[in-house]
Amino acid sequence: MGIRLPSMILHAKQARKLQCKNQKDVPKGHIAVYVGKTQKTRFVVPISYLNHPCFLDLLNRAEEEFGFNHPMGGLTIPCDEDVFLDLTSRLHGC
Repeated sequence: MGIRLPSMILHAKQARKLQCKNQKDVPKGHIAVYVGKTQKTRFVVPISYLNHPCFLDLLNRAEEEFGFNHPMGGLTIPCDEDVFLDLTSRLHGC
């Protein structure tokens, strides 16, 4: 059993690239997503993620539990950031 430090570093770099501070930095072909249960963090992900079954499952679960109320003005996914980062890091390789 080895240490997975390089993959953790890669995930951290991807997460930093996904996080955006202002609304003007959403490139074409991407969408802003607010993630978190209480404290929302804004991420920018490729629109292509919206067609992936794993991402759709996450969106469906969020809809079932919380409905379509998005007070942040964008797509809100009320899950742990760690879960979201794990999912997007796996989708990034697809």
